[in-house]
Amino acid sequence: MSDMTDNAQRAATIAVLVENEAGVLARVIGLFSGRGYNIDSLTVAPVDEAGRLSRITVVTTGTEMVIEQIKAQLDRLVPVHKVADLTLEGPHLTRELALIKVVGTGMGRQEALRLADAFRARVVDATTESFVFEMTGSGEKLDAFINLMRPIGLAEVSRTGAVAIARGTAALQP
Repeated sequence: MSDMTDNAQRAATIAVLVENEAGVLARVIGLFSGRGYNIDSLTVAPVDEAGRLSRITVVTTGTEMVIEQIKAQLDRLVPVHKVADLTLEGPHLTRELALIKVVGTGMGRQEALRLADAFRARVVDATTESFVFEMTGSGEKLDAFINLMRPIGLAEVSRTGAVAIARGTAALQP
């Protein structure tokens, strides 16, 4: 393998199934910060009926070696049940939710509504001077919509971070 390949960076979407208990998220974050790894996106929520398990989705970037180290170190954390690199394990879906506030009057409002319709963003709040749009999709789609709203009157953005799941019958199970 050449040095160019060894140092190539790639994005990884890593799903981690953990016990839903105090301190688990802090330990996962500590693993990243303690080793100088960056977290591009982080989401966590309970995923089973009893609320016993949580799923953490981490999007990070690094060399293949760094990503393999992250996965191995996550796998060794107690109480981690399973670690999966969705970017390598086959087709998967990644989505993000954003709330986007646009402030303006006149033609800017009409343009914001026209673009929202084209991007399938939903108006969830409206005043005479502002809209709040709700939008789900890929990070790239959200970025494109947000960038189009900047000259119109983008005031504020709140994003969830990526959530991801494997396509087909593959499932992240303990």
